[in-house]
Amino acid sequence: QLQLVESGGGLVQPGGSLRLSCAASGFTLDYYTIGWFRQAPGKEREGVSCISSSGGSTNYADSVKGRFTISRDNAKNTVYLQMNSPKPEDTAVYYCAAGGLIATMLMDEYDYWGQGTQVTVSS
Repeated sequence: QLQLVESGGGLVQPGGSLRLSCAASGFTLDYYTIGWFRQAPGKEREGVSCISSSGGSTNYADSVKGRFTISRDNAKNTVYLQMNSPKPEDTAVYYCAAGGLIATMLMDEYDYWGQGTQVTVSS
């Protein structure tokens, strides 16, 4: 069964740090672009960041540039999202997804989705 599982969410203070993980089971992530998306209460799901299969290309939403870093370890079949200096407006359920060859944050390009992990930024 093809599955993506997010972990690492929780409560973090503004200005702190948190690292989210996206682990795959049932398939290898090597050939997939991986994206991180988030959905806050009452808002639409939005793209946060994505990374190409090789790791050579990354994209970030303007709202997280300079604060979040996406990376991947294909040997561990895992992709990470390092969240530094989070803000209260980063509070959301974070999802990872596996898609095609292009590092895009268009959700229609992603075929497999995880169940999400809650991130709450609050003092």
